[in-house]
Amino acid sequence: MKNLLYIGNTAEIKESLSERFGSSLIHVKNVVGFYNQIDQLDEVDMVISEYSLKGLKGDELFERYASILNEKKIPFVLITNRIDPEIRAKHLRRGIIELIIRADQLAVVADKIDFYRSMLDMRLNKSRNIQRTEYKIPLAKRIFDIVVAGTALFFISPILILTVIAIRLESKGKVYYISKRVGTGYRVFDFYKLRSMYTDADQRVKELAHLNQYAEEAKEKAEQNPMAELPPRNSPQLINKDGSPMSEAEYQELKRKQAAGTFVKFKNDPRVTRVGKIIRNTSIDELPQLINVLKGDMSIVGNRPLPLYEAEQLTSDDWGERFLAPAGITGLWQVEKRGGGSMSEDERKGLDNKYAQNFSFWNDIRLILRTIPALFQKENV
Repeated sequence: MKNLLYIGNTAEIKESLSERFGSSLIHVKNVVGFYNQIDQLDEVDMVISEYSLKGLKGDELFERYASILNEKKIPFVLITNRIDPEIRAKHLRRGIIELIIRADQLAVVADKIDFYRSMLDMRLNKSRNIQRTEYKIPLAKRIFDIVVAGTALFFISPILILTVIAIRLESKGKVYYISKRVGTGYRVFDFYKLRSMYTDADQRVKELAHLNQYAEEAKEKAEQNPMAELPPRNSPQLINKDGSPMSEAEYQELKRKQAAGTFVKFKNDPRVTRVGKIIRNTSIDELPQLINVLKGDMSIVGNRPLPLYEAEQLTSDDWGERFLAPAGITGLWQVEKRGGGSMSEDERKGLDNKYAQNFSFWNDIRLILRTIPALFQKENV
């Protein structure tokens, strides 16, 4: 039988919990009573507290003793009539595991003690796992980046001048393109490229969403296996960003949104100019990123920095690891399949994580040597 500690003095609540737990219910009226039970918390499986208590309120009580409750992995449920989304999110961010507003919900909550304990354990482990050291470019790598980028810019300056003239003659607008990109540690910076698209390209992303290759692949998978939209029977309970349990309907909605694809790639992109196709196929459009390297925004080798709309979808533990590695001009997935066929979204994200787990100066040199034959690709990506 599970032991429950109830903090409060509402007759209806006390009666409901007594019927459910009998002698396994520990009842105290306020923070003083809770303090007197601290030595016995090892025997408690869950704490349910009313919000309106004499002295400290229920949420204040949790905040004062959160470290003890978390250390002993005891979930804390708050009974409150203030349940609007902002207040709920605030309490959940603090670490309160659940909020309820009616006494008739108590029986359901009591039956979910094991679930709440596992969810708390998952949350605490996740919190520990994400405390990683921020990446800093090693001195040898930084010197290498500066020497290579500076030398390359000197020798390719005639090519850059001719390309700028060609872009200007074909279409109106600036010859360069600056966008906000997300690099190492989710740091946002100005990203430089030669313009290969028409000037309204960014505004047409939603208009052309149906042509996104990654979205098409995800949609085909979902149609071939509709049961994949449901979580496995024995999988751990999923939770929302605010820490609340995720319902089956919410899970299906999440999967439908993910089917739209995190990354965007249009085959034979109609937004690309004629000059743009040439400089893309030869990677000349990427050359201004050498300026980003000199500034320290990027390295020669690393995971590609992502546009904001892509990066904001890669914050989970599964895919966020890519941002713990250096951002770079060329990386693992660029040389693995560039020109050798299509690459799925999961393959691309997986290769980014693989690079983050194994990057080193000598592995970067190998990737640079592999990049040279990959520059002249066959596929328009």
